[in-house]
Amino acid sequence: MLFFWLRNRRRAAKLAREAAVAGADLLPPERQNTDRAAADPEADAMNAALAQGTWEPAARALAAAGTDWERRSCLVGAAAARAVEDDTWLQAWRAAHPDDPDAAVIHATAKVWVAWEIRGGRWAEDTTAEQFAGFHRVLREAREDFERAASLARPEDPTPYLLQIPLYMGLGAPHDALHELWAEVTSRAPYHYEAHWRALNYWYAKWHGSEELSRDFAARAAATAPPGSLLTMFPLLNWYETHDDKAPAEAYGWPEVTALVDAALADVAAARPDHPRLAEVRHLLAYFLTKAGRHEAALIQFRLVDGHVGAVPWSHYKNPAKVFCAYRDKALKGALGAGRS
Repeated sequence: MLFFWLRNRRRAAKLAREAAVAGADLLPPERQNTDRAAADPEADAMNAALAQGTWEPAARALAAAGTDWERRSCLVGAAAARAVEDDTWLQAWRAAHPDDPDAAVIHATAKVWVAWEIRGGRWAEDTTAEQFAGFHRVLREAREDFERAASLARPEDPTPYLLQIPLYMGLGAPHDALHELWAEVTSRAPYHYEAHWRALNYWYAKWHGSEELSRDFAARAAATAPPGSLLTMFPLLNWYETHDDKAPAEAYGWPEVTALVDAALADVAAARPDHPRLAEVRHLLAYFLTKAGRHEAALIQFRLVDGHVGAVPWSHYKNPAKVFCAYRDKALKGALGAGRS
């Protein structure tokens, strides 16, 4: 019995050494960026300029995005997040160009984020009346700002419509109102990833929908979208949001879950390499593949996103970098073990 114990211990030590060598290029937790799902040099340069109070690089980046609506909404969101911290540059931009549609939509979006900061992230019963009053007041102001942003935008631009979805969530807009807004979005960009992500949040049971409504919304999105749009992510994301905390370990290998993962893998393979949301899908796939014991496939996804952990599921943890690295290392060891068998 001692012989078997020693043999297993030596094997474990050997596997650990092999994993250390194979994973020498992988980054430790302290070198993981927790703010983003992937590297974005253009957004980094834009944010650096905004931090110095210079708005012109943001204007140029948005102009260069043109009709790439996925990229446009991504840049607007990044600029709006910066404006929440310090909007001096945005005030200067709006003063220099009062009718600039880009400055207008950033201003409206930033106001929504300010409203959510006022509310805070606690459950409704733990949120004060003063917080709710400020939250709703700023959201109503933002609604007027979005109306102006939409009037200034190009007619075909979905951005000032899709970025209103968190506003509708906060104001508790009824389903009919969300459907009307959704029609404005999809008439301009029927397969917009960020729009679907925001709408799915509205349809969750914890907001204004139900498990059935969120499941059906995600399924319709995946069924009608062309390959490479990444919308097959949403049935997978919906399954995670509604089942992960109560699903047994073996659930990740169930045929229905495997089919969702395989569909998302095919979608990722067909997507354009510079899709702004591609990394978000890779992060969730890496998690599901590891949980299912598909370690070699998981490791491929982990390597492609290593260095950035600002995505679901890691963002749901108090220490996303630590959890990401733990799953990544498990995939690495599993892949090494599979390679020797």
